[in-house]
Amino acid sequence: LCMPYQIERHEHVITPSIGISLFPVNNDSPETILKQADTAMYRSKDSGKNAIRFFHPSMQAAADARLVLEKDLRHALQNNHLHLYYQPQVDAEGHITGAEALLRWNHPKRNFISPAEFIPVAEETGLIIPLGEWVTLTACLQLREWESKGLHENFHLAINVSPRQFRMPDFVSRIQHVIETTGIEPGHLTLELTEGIVIDDIKNTIDKMQSLKAFGVKFSIDDFGTGYSSLAYLRQLPLDQLKIDQTFVRDICRDPNDEVIVETIISMANLLGLQVIAEGVETVEHLRFLADRGCKAYQGYYFSKAIPGEEFTSKLDLSSSST
Repeated sequence: LCMPYQIERHEHVITPSIGISLFPVNNDSPETILKQADTAMYRSKDSGKNAIRFFHPSMQAAADARLVLEKDLRHALQNNHLHLYYQPQVDAEGHITGAEALLRWNHPKRNFISPAEFIPVAEETGLIIPLGEWVTLTACLQLREWESKGLHENFHLAINVSPRQFRMPDFVSRIQHVIETTGIEPGHLTLELTEGIVIDDIKNTIDKMQSLKAFGVKFSIDDFGTGYSSLAYLRQLPLDQLKIDQTFVRDICRDPNDEVIVETIISMANLLGLQVIAEGVETVEHLRFLADRGCKAYQGYYFSKAIPGEEFTSKLDLSSSST
C-alpha cells in the first residue's frame, strides 16, 4: 500500500492505518468484528498513523469511556458544572501581578476531573469551541469585577487559547466582541498560545495577533521550549511574553540540561525585549535559581495553587493602587 504510484507526471504516496480484529477469537458477530477492527484502526491513527494495531477489549472500554466523557462534558457545559480557578502570578517579592485562568470540572459523580483528561476530548469533538468561548467570557467578567474595585493597571489575566479556537476565521472579532461586551481594559488580557499554534500558519497567525495587539491585547507563548522554539518565528511574532514550561523548572536544581535550557530561555527573552515567566515554581530553590538568572515573574505551588475567584479576590489589594 505504501508503494509510490504515478498520476500524470506526479508521484504520490499514501500510507495506511490498519486495524485488525481476530476472528473468531473476539466474537462471531460480523457487525462486532467490523466495529472492533474500526476501533483498532483509529487507535492506529492516534499512534502516529502508517501503523497496524490489533483490537483488544481494553481498547473498546477506552472508546466507550470516551463517549461517556463526551456526553457528560456536553451536559456540564449546558448545566454550569464548569468553573474557573485562578493561579496567581507574582514578582520576586511575592506581590500578585496577574493570574492564569484554569478550567475545572466538578463532575456530579466523579468529583473533579482533570483537564488533561477532558480537554483532548473537547479538542477532538469540537466542544473546545463553545468551551473556549465560555472560558473567555467568564474570565473577562471576573476581570471586569476586579477592575471595578480598583485593579492595578499592570495586572494581567492570562487565558489559554486552543488551536481550533484560534484557527476559526472570526477568532479576532469574537475576542473583540467579548472585550466590548464586558467592558474590560484590553491591556489587562493576555492570550496564551502554544508554539504549535503559531507556526501552523505563520502569516495568518501574525495577522490575527497584530489585529488584537492593535486592540490592546497581549500575547504569551505557553510551555515555551517544549515545541519548535524557532528563533525565526520569535522574531516575527508580536509577542509580549515567554512562559517557561514547568517540566524544565521542576529539575533545574538537579538536571544540568534543564538548567542550561532555562538559562537560555531567560537570556533569549531578555535580548528580544520580552517578559519571561516561569511556571511550576514549587520550592525556594527554584525561586532563587530563576531570580539569579534574571527571571522576574513566577507561577507555581510555592506561592499558591489555582483557587476559586472569590478566594483570589481576597488576596488582591484592591483598595490601593498596587496588588
